[in-house]
Amino acid sequence: MANESKDFYKVLGVKESATKDEIKSAYRKLAKKYHPDANADDPKAADRFKEVGEAYSVLSDPEKRKKYDQMRKLGAFGFGQPGGGGFRTSRPPSSDGGFSIDDLSGLGGLGDIFSSIFDRSKRSQSAKQGRAKGKNVEYVVEVSFKRAVEGGKVAITVPISEECATCGGDGAEPGSKLARCSECNGSGTVSFGQGGFAVNRPCPACFGRGKIPEKPCTACFGTGTLRQNRKIQVTVPTGVESGAKVRLSGQGERGTGGGPPGDLLITFKVKPDSFFRREGLDIHVTVPINVAQAGLGSRIRVRTVHGTRVTLRVPPGTQSGTKFRIKGQGIAKAGKAGDQYVEVKVEVPKELTEEQKEALENFADSAGLRH
Repeated sequence: MANESKDFYKVLGVKESATKDEIKSAYRKLAKKYHPDANADDPKAADRFKEVGEAYSVLSDPEKRKKYDQMRKLGAFGFGQPGGGGFRTSRPPSSDGGFSIDDLSGLGGLGDIFSSIFDRSKRSQSAKQGRAKGKNVEYVVEVSFKRAVEGGKVAITVPISEECATCGGDGAEPGSKLARCSECNGSGTVSFGQGGFAVNRPCPACFGRGKIPEKPCTACFGTGTLRQNRKIQVTVPTGVESGAKVRLSGQGERGTGGGPPGDLLITFKVKPDSFFRREGLDIHVTVPINVAQAGLGSRIRVRTVHGTRVTLRVPPGTQSGTKFRIKGQGIAKAGKAGDQYVEVKVEVPKELTEEQKEALENFADSAGLRH
């Protein structure tokens, strides 16, 4: 059964309803209080420091905190529901009417709730057995309408969890030793559940490594990872649309045990433009003209999506809503080029001078439009 110190809210001394700022403030206060450098004569301070860092790494992340709260209410940590089962480091016997599973996808992915809280654990377990590929990272890139049409390159900054360079990913301060984890007895896995139901998961105390540093790394607080911002140049394909995806091989998180890095999965989101609209490979625009231009005919200059201006002839008697096609001035993609469609909108002046009013009345009389 896990003790009270494993309740992350109690570790930080905050309520379950604590805000993000309250959690951050509590963490900073406790990290400063129990930092190993400030407690050289207190060997227990290092363990307390590790617990504080572990609690903060979960409660400071909205998604991890949500899933942690779900498992907490289910009694998976030895608290929550009355009678809830806690951690058991021994495997439950298969003949007691219960069962032990590693995947609860049949129950709506319940097992993933726990494993996602400690997302590094699975990779740590794989590293024990050899090389493990790093995690893929998904990122949404917003591009302007013009950039989406023409393509090109954009610079992005992607937050990625990297292996801590100070400790090499083992969570130990350089020069310090690693001890066997007492929570899982060095196996790297624990089981939890209620009654005859148990689930095997990577140990949260050692992050699935089976060992705990005697002195946690001061750079990563013993987690073995750091959140870094990586700058990357992304090529935007010509004519890209919202929802389109590209995979950048090897640009994800680093692998463990010398394994290859994961991939970066980019999803493009095209910002709308105030003038141009897109339908497939065609571009649509709306251009206002006045009554005289529509009635007598005229020539207007229209911007294209490629930055040029095209002179368009509006014949006499053009009606509002009439569309004109400018061939080949749409989006070019895969050897094809769309067109640009120009819809004219006849605007009637809200105010007229006496001279204009008289002229319009004469026109109405001559055309038989007055009653």
